[in-house]
Parts: sequence; structure tokens; C-alpha cells
Amino acid sequence: MANPPRRHVNPLDAAEALFKPAKKTAAPAIERPALPNAKELISLKIDSDVLAFFQDDGPGWQDRINDTLRIAMQSKT
Repeated sequence: MANPPRRHVNPLDAAEALFKPAKKTAAPAIERPALPNAKELISLKIDSDVLAFFQDDGPGWQDRINDTLRIAMQSKT
């Protein structure tokens, strides 16, 4: 018998064939160069009093936190 039968002979094999997951090949990841001065969305836990300090001056508090972190980063070098 050169070709296998079109239908499964064993009912258990037929049932397993129905529930086997289809294998999909994932598209390869495309690495893109980082854009200069691009902002990245992150989740950051900070103390509530620190957050209140920056938010007290109104809109732009995220930029103020970023500026403060940049100053701290530059003082380390």
C-alpha cells in the first residue's frame, strides 16, 4: 500500500487528529534601530509623595521627572 488510507482506521487516532494544534510558523522578529530621543512607554513604581511633588506643578510632570532623571544620570558620569 503506497498511499495511506484517507480515513483513520482507529477511532482514537481520528479523534486525536482532530484536536492536534495546527503549527503556525511565527514571523521572524524585525530588529529596528532605536530612534534618537524617542520616548518609550514603561511602567514605573514610585512613592506617592514623589509623584505628588512632580504633579503639584501641573501638566508636564512626566517631562519634569524625565529631566530630573537625566540630571541624575549625567551626574553619575
